[in-house]
Amino acid sequence: MRKIWLLACLAMAMTPCQAHQSAHRHHVPAASDSTSSDAGYYTNSRGNRVHRPVRQDRQPSGATAKCGDGSWSFSQSHRGTCSHHGGVQRWL
Repeated sequence: MRKIWLLACLAMAMTPCQAHQSAHRHHVPAASDSTSSDAGYYTNSRGNRVHRPVRQDRQPSGATAKCGDGSWSFSQSHRGTCSHHGGVQRWL
């Protein structure tokens, strides 16, 4: 298992960083995006229903952090917050 992980790391080191990062980008909906009642939410590690990150100009109600890519997070814990959105730019 360790050899596979090491080989994967080496393979990624040979590709441009931007290509690697874009492969792990997630769609961040606008605050008005919603195709179903649960589309804008996820269940966190504590079993709580949490709003997915959104992009909008002003800080939305209930946001807990602003991410590096400009999206707003509603995370209930620091661990993993904005992990697919450029890290935490600032805590609210």
